[in-house]
Amino acid sequence: MQLKKYTDYSLRVLIFTGMKSGEELANIKEISQVFNISPNHLGKIVHQLNKLELLETIRGRNGGFRLAKPADEINIGLLVRVLESESPLLECFDKGSNHCVITPACTLKHVLNRALHSFYKVLEGYTLQDLIQNEQELKELMGISK
Repeated sequence: MQLKKYTDYSLRVLIFTGMKSGEELANIKEISQVFNISPNHLGKIVHQLNKLELLETIRGRNGGFRLAKPADEINIGLLVRVLESESPLLECFDKGSNHCVITPACTLKHVLNRALHSFYKVLEGYTLQDLIQNEQELKELMGISK
């Protein structure tokens, strides 16, 4: 399974933000520079993560954002499921645009549906805290001060 770039970038935003200590805020500009991602694209991602109550945004001159809840309460599987919900795995999973003639007799859709559920089940066993356990190495790679 291939995740959308949007999901990938959302996870990177959370990982980067999770590396910040205490009340220190992350901002779009620094994440854009670290990961070479368009600031406009990151703005949309931060907005959605704020709507999902995963990020708390602070406006103003020294504004930015931080995690809205502890990293061990942010479930990766649930987040990926939400962010990927608009992308059907196969045409036959999309009832609105399924033009495959073998859909009624095809068992592939059942096999892939089981695999997809297993994929999410594995991801649901992890939190953001699990992804930032190697904090020091991540901070060095991202250029975040200690």
